[in-house]
Amino acid sequence: MTDQKLRILLLADSRSFHIERLVAQLRRQDCHVLTASLERGAVHHFHLKPRLPIRQLSYFLVSRQIKAIARRYSPDIIYAHFATGYGYAAARSVKSLKIPMILNIWGSDILMADRPMTFRRHKARLALKRADHVFADSEYLLTAARRLFDNPNGDVIPWGIERELLTLHKKDYSFQTPLKIIVPRAHEPVYGNLFIVKALAGLVNSGKIQITFPEFGSQAESFRRQAQSMVGERIQYYRKLSRREFIELMASHDVYLSNSQSDSSPVSLIEAMALGLVPVAADIPGVREWLKAESGLSYPVGNAGALVTTITDLVEGDDCFEKMREGNLTRVKQEALFENNVERQVKIMRSIAEEARS
Repeated sequence: MTDQKLRILLLADSRSFHIERLVAQLRRQDCHVLTASLERGAVHHFHLKPRLPIRQLSYFLVSRQIKAIARRYSPDIIYAHFATGYGYAAARSVKSLKIPMILNIWGSDILMADRPMTFRRHKARLALKRADHVFADSEYLLTAARRLFDNPNGDVIPWGIERELLTLHKKDYSFQTPLKIIVPRAHEPVYGNLFIVKALAGLVNSGKIQITFPEFGSQAESFRRQAQSMVGERIQYYRKLSRREFIELMASHDVYLSNSQSDSSPVSLIEAMALGLVPVAADIPGVREWLKAESGLSYPVGNAGALVTTITDLVEGDDCFEKMREGNLTRVKQEALFENNVERQVKIMRSIAEEARS
């Protein structure tokens, strides 16, 4: 390969901090990366020009630009993030380019596409059909993708957490007073953050728990207004932070809480396990590969009483779950170190690129 480096054309949302850390890690692992994006984010990128005000329809029209970039850049691999967005755009480009395509799928994308007779489904199927290889963060997600299109070339590779951040794992497992809970999910319908406030308002108002939410998301303003009507100013909020700042903030809490209605091995759950928080989440299939009886606590979806009982037991109980938290750290070290998992991706991409050139 040119200058011994794997040349990757990465199609992704340049605003995402996950993409920012992926690009940095790929470069550390001897890859040459050119990112192209419709968004104007912090990641240095070639800006694709949207032609329509509706972003989802823009993916339909950028294939000519992608082809032009690929012909100038001559990548060994085109690596697209999300099936129905950049995966679809890449799928409309690679057939004539004859360049291998890697597709990285996430739960919110594939799981929402798993419905009959929708344009989203059509886009996901085309992306999966054209992909030479698929990366998924859970077996559950890969199975869902194969219901859309039976592509056997796939690997389960969680995103995980950077090795250096494991130094922030709790030294003391004692719970704080009040119990500090973080809900690191943006205010979007799928995450159901308001349900948490409604369920736990009594514990918040009594001063037994303190909950921290992000201040961003499409429903952030409505959430803040309604939360204030139930608990006043007792909710804590955090702005968008740098990677290190966010992990340090998470590490300062006792409990990770998610009420997501659709998910696939969420990155934030693995981060919480790595940091020594007690994970609590709604019991949905997408989290069960990581959230088991020995690794965290769950409650039935929509069952406010069960959530109250779970959190009350943490507040009033004597168990600090030391064995659980140590076990979670061990598993993260074995399966979800970011550097190791990017290295796995690079090895697979190199093999595919070499086979395509032979």
